[in-house]
Amino acid sequence: MTAVRPETTAQRVSDTAFPPGFVWGAATAAYQVEGAAAADGRTPSIWDTFSHTPGKVLNGDTGDIAADHYHRYRDDVALMKDLGLKSYRFSVSWSRVQPTGRGPAVQRGLDFYRRLTDELLGAGITPVATLYHWDLPQELEDSGGWPQRDTAYRFAEYADIMGRALGDRVGVWTTLNEPWCSAFLGYGSGVHAPGRTDPAAALRAAHHLNLGHGLAVGALRSVLPNSAQISLTLNLHQVNPLTDAPADVEAARRIDAVGNRVFTGPVLDGDYPEDLRADTAHIVDWGELVHDGDLAEISRPIDVLGVNYYSPTVVSQGDKSADNARNDGHGASEHSPWPGAEDVSFHLANDRVTAMNWSIEPQGLYRLLTDLAASHPELPLMVTENGAAFDDYISPEGVVNDPQRIAYLHGHLDAVRRAIADGADVRGYFLWSLMDNFEWSYGYSKRFGTIYVDYSTQRRIPKASSGWYADVIKRNALPDSED
Repeated sequence: MTAVRPETTAQRVSDTAFPPGFVWGAATAAYQVEGAAAADGRTPSIWDTFSHTPGKVLNGDTGDIAADHYHRYRDDVALMKDLGLKSYRFSVSWSRVQPTGRGPAVQRGLDFYRRLTDELLGAGITPVATLYHWDLPQELEDSGGWPQRDTAYRFAEYADIMGRALGDRVGVWTTLNEPWCSAFLGYGSGVHAPGRTDPAAALRAAHHLNLGHGLAVGALRSVLPNSAQISLTLNLHQVNPLTDAPADVEAARRIDAVGNRVFTGPVLDGDYPEDLRADTAHIVDWGELVHDGDLAEISRPIDVLGVNYYSPTVVSQGDKSADNARNDGHGASEHSPWPGAEDVSFHLANDRVTAMNWSIEPQGLYRLLTDLAASHPELPLMVTENGAAFDDYISPEGVVNDPQRIAYLHGHLDAVRRAIADGADVRGYFLWSLMDNFEWSYGYSKRFGTIYVDYSTQRRIPKASSGWYADVIKRNALPDSED
């Protein structure tokens, strides 16, 4: 099995080329693409419950059918092969393989992921499995969810099940995808499932997600071959103060603490930062929350850190208000997802924006990668999500032209290339997303895919960016221009 480990990336590259062995991929998430919500023993996750709750998702959309990847995965893998992908990052639906979040697995659920990985391997595509992309089994949420310590232990048991089931096929594993969103959008602002709005629960969820990650690393190490690689994917906020004023610099520090270092601190450095503890001491008792031995579990070594980046975060000191909470780029809510920093205001980095109203700023990705390389030079990095939503449509000629996405990808891939040239050990890049899908609380209104999905027919139409990306993969280099 080919692992995601090129020969080296700490080498000089040309003005357009990437290092030999650079991994080119694309990514999806189970609830966003699979559909088949009740097939073969699958039970509801928190996103099934949330999306079926009136008013939670735009237009009342749900993931019941999504892109029907569960039934169409063979055709989708064929599209991946046509694209020239070297790797495909997918997530496993926890409630598809362990419906209650406890006890034995459902073999029919496991068999789907066996079939998928076999299809990928047959096409010469390396599978990268993410254990958790936000879809907690509803029964575990009914028992308290991530704010409850027991959920971390249930996650480790699930990791053991998956490692034993797919360890002979999958050599690259990710424990959690964007635990910041799970904790702070799910339990803080409530714009994501399960839709709770309790800052103490959000902080408790963050710690138990960290603990679940560490326990899962241990579980996977115990059942996987020594050659297997284990990672964690974080949506690190590339935080900038609006001005050099001390109040704005302080606002950026607080957002960095609860947006980034709440995870990088314990996972990479073995402890929660003192300033984070101080900022949130009025919300949660860290002495009670963090048990003896937790930090040792959480800081188990990983082989690679996944980095998701879409847009930078620009902040200033401001007044707490509903408008402020809505302007942080994570969805509309009167409740803040930033415990300890509720009075911080958020700003666009520039007026070049995607359909999500996220500023387009490739330099933010360069800075994020080079800052990580400087602070943790021994840790290989992987861009596990990067992409953009635009208002794509099928032309009268039956094609989907998306020049804005091509420009976005060109700029951000050039940022990755420059970071590598400046010493960052970046091993690969996964485009978000392979195909249009259910975009969480935005439903089907936002299209991130390089493949267009006509949801009424499930027809797939590769967009212009698909051909552009295929050419980049084939050449292992960027074209001289965006065209």
